[in-house]
Amino acid sequence: MAKVVLAGKANCPYYAKAELLADYLQVNLPDFRVHKITQHPDKWEQWLHDICEMNGWEHRQSPIIWRELLDRGGKGLLLGGVNDFLEYAQHYYGITSMLLSEEMSDIAEENLQAHIETEKEEEEIKSLIRPLQIWITSASAPICYQLIPLLASGEVFGMTTEISIHLLDTDQFKEILCGIVMEAEDMAFPLLHSISEHTEIDEAFIQADIIIVLDDVLLNHEVQSLEKYIREVSEICQVYAPLIEKNAKSEVRVISSGKTFVNLKAMMIMTYGPSIKPANVIAVATSWENAARAMLARKLNMNTAGVKDVIVWGNITGCNYIDLSHAKLYGYDCAIWGPANFPCPLLNVIYDSEWIHSAFLSAQCSLSSRVCHSVGMLPAHGVATVLRHWYHGSPPGEIISVGILTEGQFCVPEGIVFSMPVRFQNGNWEVVTELEINETTQEVLGRLAHELIQEKLIALKKIKEMHPYGADKITS
Repeated sequence: MAKVVLAGKANCPYYAKAELLADYLQVNLPDFRVHKITQHPDKWEQWLHDICEMNGWEHRQSPIIWRELLDRGGKGLLLGGVNDFLEYAQHYYGITSMLLSEEMSDIAEENLQAHIETEKEEEEIKSLIRPLQIWITSASAPICYQLIPLLASGEVFGMTTEISIHLLDTDQFKEILCGIVMEAEDMAFPLLHSISEHTEIDEAFIQADIIIVLDDVLLNHEVQSLEKYIREVSEICQVYAPLIEKNAKSEVRVISSGKTFVNLKAMMIMTYGPSIKPANVIAVATSWENAARAMLARKLNMNTAGVKDVIVWGNITGCNYIDLSHAKLYGYDCAIWGPANFPCPLLNVIYDSEWIHSAFLSAQCSLSSRVCHSVGMLPAHGVATVLRHWYHGSPPGEIISVGILTEGQFCVPEGIVFSMPVRFQNGNWEVVTELEINETTQEVLGRLAHELIQEKLIALKKIKEMHPYGADKITS
């Protein structure tokens, strides 16, 4: 079977002559197939150069015609231009073209108009595809490398939602960003509409639906004081927040993640971006939550996924409290049996109260160390989990911990970003205020709130020096 490929400028009369002859051969010969490639005149020269370079051909005019060897495969056999094709058809099939020059020109003009209309239709179809625009800051961080496959696989937003990912970092990490872009493209995710790298800060967050803030400051208290670190965080957010207000969509959702100051980053973005909806800015505590669940699962010799409703209170990357009083076990092999969705209170199963009050609570420092030294898989899964809950709702009866701007829930002072249990539903979240909190836990929450208030006061002091309006906002 012969397959002939015709390529040419849409307005080329010689391409029109070759096209009509090829159509006649295809209709009248059972084993003859033709494939046409029409290019706009403005794009023809570059396209011809690329195809010739790829195949090692020499050809400089429109059209270019080659035969593909379907029976043997391999590189196509170049026939040449229109005269070469006429000779080929005459030699093999005894057929030639008697088309006149005037007729060729008329057909060429029709071809050009049809090509322009086809391109316009394709652009209109593309414009109907509106992928979620996701921006990731400090995208050279290891978490980003792990996060992209989770976002692009359909696991987070669903198998019908296309996404465009924008990687933002400084110019010194441009090579790393380009490498990530190339690898993501090579993986050919069906839902990844596009992925791009950005090093110009003025381009940041254009049309963003979701912004994932990964920026961290490297802590070394022997070199710098806490005040200087807080100032550094404030300066980063002072750049981001106005750009989010200017460039992102009005309903943009901002997620603060990372290993340091995630509560403060969320707070500062709200402060410097007063038009950003506070309910659309949250800090992720899932990594700490999941690390605690894994530790409990090892103690009980069960699957980590069966441990639910472990709550992380307070300053996610600072002093926090991991609360087990509402934790439940699903699928645990114990004396009490029930259906698959039957929960068993964790504290009713772990009879070793000594372990809870000594080994587990003292191990919270090691949990923090494990989270902070993660190579990226754990925090990436945490961000993906929060986004999945945010867009599709929390599983029935399940709660998750995130840092949100407080409004006095659980007697925590208003106006700080504090991690507490929430439930996502219909694209929104609500604090699970029906949970009962005992006096001991309430005292702990008071101490944790005090730390965040002090952090806020330090930030306020720095903001007064740099941005008086921000100081007014943060105290309101």
